[in-house]
Amino acid sequence: MPDNQPARLHVSTDPGELGLDRQRLERIEQRLARFVDEGRLPGWQVVVSRHGQVGYLCHYGRRDVARDLPIEPDTMYRIYSMTKPITAVAAMMLIERGELLLTDPIADWLPEFAEPRVYVGGSDQAPATVPSREPIRVWHLLTHTSGLTYGFLRGHPVSMRYLAAGLDELGSADATLAELCRGWAAQPLVFEPGREWQYSVSLDVLGRLVEVISGQSLDAFFAQHILGPLGMPDTHFTVPADKRDRVAELYQATPDGFAPATRMAAGAFTPGWPSGGGGLTSTAHDYWRFTQFLLGGGRLDGVRLLAPSTVAMMRRNYLPGNQDLASFGRPLFAESPMYGVGFGLGMSVTIDPAAAGIAASVGDFGWGGLASTAFTIDPELDLTFEFYTQLVPSSALPIRPLLRQLVHQALS
Repeated sequence: MPDNQPARLHVSTDPGELGLDRQRLERIEQRLARFVDEGRLPGWQVVVSRHGQVGYLCHYGRRDVARDLPIEPDTMYRIYSMTKPITAVAAMMLIERGELLLTDPIADWLPEFAEPRVYVGGSDQAPATVPSREPIRVWHLLTHTSGLTYGFLRGHPVSMRYLAAGLDELGSADATLAELCRGWAAQPLVFEPGREWQYSVSLDVLGRLVEVISGQSLDAFFAQHILGPLGMPDTHFTVPADKRDRVAELYQATPDGFAPATRMAAGAFTPGWPSGGGGLTSTAHDYWRFTQFLLGGGRLDGVRLLAPSTVAMMRRNYLPGNQDLASFGRPLFAESPMYGVGFGLGMSVTIDPAAAGIAASVGDFGWGGLASTAFTIDPELDLTFEFYTQLVPSSALPIRPLLRQLVHQALS
């Protein structure tokens, strides 16, 4: 492929040969198109793959409504928290090299986290805290059990402190990742590490850990060790100028449908700190290759980045006693159902499809992003599927459970 030719996916074989019913697959477009026709979604793109081959592609609607620009096969999307699994892979690569262990305290490399304190009461202005009895360990970051939080959650005094200190990751473009980590470390933890699950800046801190241990910036590490080897040329923290017209506009859900979202929209274009928790822009082609790498047990097209045993580690449920997010987590926000879903290293994992109320296999894993993107990898069925759009928040429409049902009903 010429260097100036965008990478695009193509249906590589008849869906029937992959155990996919062609007519039933068409229900995906028929149903999801209604969200666009009803004015609730600007546009979208779907990829369904089985046995390592793309069996179904479809897209519908506009990437830019005001300019009447359609979704194209090579449209680029802000994938937000779908960055997290890539950061998790970076950390697991360092673990495979013997540079660190899951159980290591992160203060061994990030001394600002050496003496964490835990919130026990009071207001955001005058919090009562006690010294943490447990250090933040590497696995706490990977599983969101570190006690860190997000400023945008706003449901806890510590979250409000993040906002007051300018530590909201969606609005901190002028800070460096090192500065943000020092800021987060200066705030109390929401709970003792390992005691609960809370969606958080943990993977951003993990990204900083990768930087310190590797001696490379996170974007340089990604490019050299993950994105380049996996053939993901259109995945960037800052989109190059010659690709920016391909980036879909970001929209925010409103009572009347959707409207342009200005606060977060510039992040794909403005250089800033590399957010391992939510900073990448990517394409259906690129992220599909990442899903195939994980489905293949750490190998893609003859390139091995992780051992099969390491990928198996990532998709185990690390919540104590095989609990789900509903029983061990704080039900404030997640890119996943809470019931019947546990959490692995950087991704959720289905442990009880009936409790989750979704079409799923036990052990399927994946995650989503703030702008309603999502991916699922099902090793039992040798199946992957992804959804791309640009609508915040991800809870605005029931896209993810609908897509799961529509994909599973097409299996023959």
